[in-house]
Amino acid sequence: MKNTEIKALISLLDDDDVEVADIVENQIRSLGNSVIPYLEDRWEESSLSPFSQKKIEDLIHDLQYTSVVERLQDWKNNFEDDLLRGMWAISTYLYPELSLDKMRQELEQIYYEVWLEIRDNMHPMDQIKTLNSVIFGKLRFGSNTKHFHSASNSMLNVVLETKKGNPISLCVIYMLIGQKLNLPLYGVNLPNLFILTFKNDTTQFYINVFNKGLVFSKIDIDNYISQLNLSTNDIFYQPCQHIDIIRRVLRNLMLAYEKVGDDDRIKEVEKLLKMMTE
Repeated sequence: MKNTEIKALISLLDDDDVEVADIVENQIRSLGNSVIPYLEDRWEESSLSPFSQKKIEDLIHDLQYTSVVERLQDWKNNFEDDLLRGMWAISTYLYPELSLDKMRQELEQIYYEVWLEIRDNMHPMDQIKTLNSVIFGKLRFGSNTKHFHSASNSMLNVVLETKKGNPISLCVIYMLIGQKLNLPLYGVNLPNLFILTFKNDTTQFYINVFNKGLVFSKIDIDNYISQLNLSTNDIFYQPCQHIDIIRRVLRNLMLAYEKVGDDDRIKEVEKLLKMMTE
């Protein structure tokens, strides 16, 4: 469809005939994300009524949300090995124009900073100390305790920019850098706290990234589970899958919107979570 035809179509959204307006809206939706810039241009016109502006805003949001659904479904079906891609898909919920390549470049820069300091023949504990020194010391990443339940903690692009995050977002960054350095780092789904495990054929220990990379043992997890009055479960000790991480990020995002009473976004994120659990 030509530019002039798209603009003409959008202008018919204001048609007094409700049936015509509905047909036009459905046709616009069928064009997908490519029509959003034209909708944004139309929204900026001063002649529009508040009703028409709201209608266009809702249409843009729906188109952008549909794209998030498609990206996450595509990730689940075809790219589950690429955790960053899954995190990017979630981040586009609030940042529709976000570039995956830009996020890769930012992680590449962090990797380079660590790579300068780390050595292959280092003891695993020394490798983790080096990671901690660079990520938390030199680059000053840290826990976002002030706004722990903020939705921004689930947006990896924001965490990369502000260097403040929640346990799972910080773990994802730490783990992606470590794996790029060939370190056997994996996520572990503890209740109320997401952590990492360093696990190979001979060694296993745990890392609390939210607490500046504090290293601890299985006995510490035993004590933690005991304090919560929970039964021992293998998932509290062993690596989880990427899909588990994505689900937990979405649950955190739902909780963030529950805290502020945003029912519309709760429903949208709930739909994404359901799609990831089917």
